[in-house]
Amino acid sequence: MTEPAITPDLIAAHGLKPDEYQRILDIIGRTPSFTELGIFSAMWNEHCSYKSSKKWLRTLPTTGPQVICGPGENAGVVDIGDGQAVVFKMESHNHPSYIEPYQGAATGVGGILRDVFTMGARPIAAMNALSFGEPSHPKTRQLVNGVVAGVGGYGNAFGVPTVGGEVRFHAAYNGNCLVNAFAAGLADADKIFYSAASGVGMPVVYLGAKTGRDGVGGATMASAEFDDSIEEKRPTVQVGDPFTEKRLMEATLELMATGAVISIQDMGAAGLTCSAVEMGDKGGLGIRLNLDAVPQRETGMTAYEMMLSESQERMLMVLRPELESQARAVFVKWDLDFAIVGETIPEDRFIVVHKGVVMADLPLATLSGSAPEYDRPWVPTPAQPPLGDVVGVNPIDGLRALISSPNYAAKQWVYEQYDAQVMGDTARIPGLGAGIVRVHGTDKSLAFTSDVTPRYVMADPVEGGKQAVAEAYRNLTAVGAKPLATTDNMNFGNPEKPEIMGQFVGAIQGIGAAVTALDMPIVSGNVSLYNETDGKGILPTPTIGAVGIITHPDQIISGQLRDGHVLLVVGDTTGHLGQSALLAEVYHRAEGPPPPVDLDAERRHGDFIRANHTLITACTDLGDGGLALAVFELAESAGVGITLDAGDTPTLFGEDQARYLIGCNFDQAEALMVAAGQAGVPVTTVGKAGGDQITFGSDSAPLADLALIYRTSFEKALA
Repeated sequence: MTEPAITPDLIAAHGLKPDEYQRILDIIGRTPSFTELGIFSAMWNEHCSYKSSKKWLRTLPTTGPQVICGPGENAGVVDIGDGQAVVFKMESHNHPSYIEPYQGAATGVGGILRDVFTMGARPIAAMNALSFGEPSHPKTRQLVNGVVAGVGGYGNAFGVPTVGGEVRFHAAYNGNCLVNAFAAGLADADKIFYSAASGVGMPVVYLGAKTGRDGVGGATMASAEFDDSIEEKRPTVQVGDPFTEKRLMEATLELMATGAVISIQDMGAAGLTCSAVEMGDKGGLGIRLNLDAVPQRETGMTAYEMMLSESQERMLMVLRPELESQARAVFVKWDLDFAIVGETIPEDRFIVVHKGVVMADLPLATLSGSAPEYDRPWVPTPAQPPLGDVVGVNPIDGLRALISSPNYAAKQWVYEQYDAQVMGDTARIPGLGAGIVRVHGTDKSLAFTSDVTPRYVMADPVEGGKQAVAEAYRNLTAVGAKPLATTDNMNFGNPEKPEIMGQFVGAIQGIGAAVTALDMPIVSGNVSLYNETDGKGILPTPTIGAVGIITHPDQIISGQLRDGHVLLVVGDTTGHLGQSALLAEVYHRAEGPPPPVDLDAERRHGDFIRANHTLITACTDLGDGGLALAVFELAESAGVGITLDAGDTPTLFGEDQARYLIGCNFDQAEALMVAAGQAGVPVTTVGKAGGDQITFGSDSAPLADLALIYRTSFEKALA
């Protein structure tokens, strides 16, 4: 096949700006071939090179005594003691999921699972954070159904428990849904596998499923805004097969145990191109590929298509040649392709040969390391004017408004489509707070949560970034876990707009301050920019995935409210209503600054909860919807009524931070009060549990009636 001529239109179609193309000409000293243009486009797009964000990502705290491997590998690795490590990461599949919801979400799950087991870890938990447009928008129902089915279809078939996540709706996501997938796995701390190639003349081996034309150009598609040509992008969405991925995981872990693996890399965004270049660059070596040896499931594939295909369930490995036959036998046993497709070379070259013709010959280190890096102009987000008057709401009516919104109604319609208990180690399923998975064969457990409040970030990116980390910290603490580390998924609009870049910079600054203060370094992550359609961007959504450790089952806080329990709030309540859920759902206002985040108080109050876990039966953090929503959720899950002393709107619905709601016996409450006095932590009695009514001040409603609203509103909104 004759390759097309390189024209300005072809260059633009590859997402390369004229100055970026000139940079390519300067590097190689000639016009690139079509395949070479595709390779540069794949390596230099936003999705792979982080060219708009890496200046700011470098400012994030990524180290600590618990960190074995920070950002830069397939996933982060954190020590959990006893020679074990947790390996985890979160990343987005936003653009593909909007175009083709089922496969976009399914392959997002598949990709994040491969990131984990490529490091030598067996996946033990998954989560997902989903953002959709208004329920009334004509595309939302199709997207919700397709994405949820895709997440469940892949994760359930692969056999990993989905233990947590979040779902939100807002008009800002009408043109761009967000699908952020998280996975975590367990590995021996001294048996982590990395992607840096080593040794000259070592075989480069292709593993897994065959290469097809699905996903060609996917990473470039995910680095641009959408417009009315969106349906034409459907072929750039990958197609997944969870059963092949399960076999690939088992074969990969078995192969790792043989000692044959020198380095290994998942074939994700930009497929064979990105995996080969990254392995060579990290090892300071060149790579020569022979595409005739690449297993193909379609006839007549070109070099361009093979290099840019994002077909799923594939890995690339550098192998010890003396163990080739042993390695091949493992993959034959699992009925997967095993093909030597190249070798490492001493020269700094990336050479691609197809049918005896050199289709690409590029300087490898320069290809990888000289992607443009932009210091995009940015402007700080202006401070919000103070919140105007908020007329008080009948407290039960206010609660009813929240629990009838799909944002705050129960999400069992979603999480009951996911298998939360496969593998038999799930100690806490989705529905209320962080998920917990036992570390098999030990006394330890790991807790997982995913958090962000986009309207806070929109109003004040610095405080909103802090709050996302602080809420993750509280969610882990509320189940008794000591927070260990975080992964981030930075979802934003077009970074070429200074106000959008300002949101990104502010959020990074807030996240950096919070992970430092709370000792939760960022060990992995993903950036998804250009989440815009026809110039309208999403709410800034820097999702925080966090992991905590519970060293003994006795430390888990997982009890339920009971008749006679005293209700306590840890932390100060000022009644902050700016940017609150009540303001959004009842008054349809997004006004005022978000609640300020006192990181010292967050740490102090979290330490207090964990230090006094034996006195606490039930616990949840206070966030969206304030005290009213938190106390209702505890009451509803336990099937017991509650009475709160307060009936005023600020006390019930304010969203002050660094707060927890506790339910416990009277003598435990007394002991907590004494301990709080000694620790300098504010604790207030706010009510009691008992009966079958929800009572706020002088207003009541039957718990059963409110529970029915809470349990049915999500499905009704999307019916």
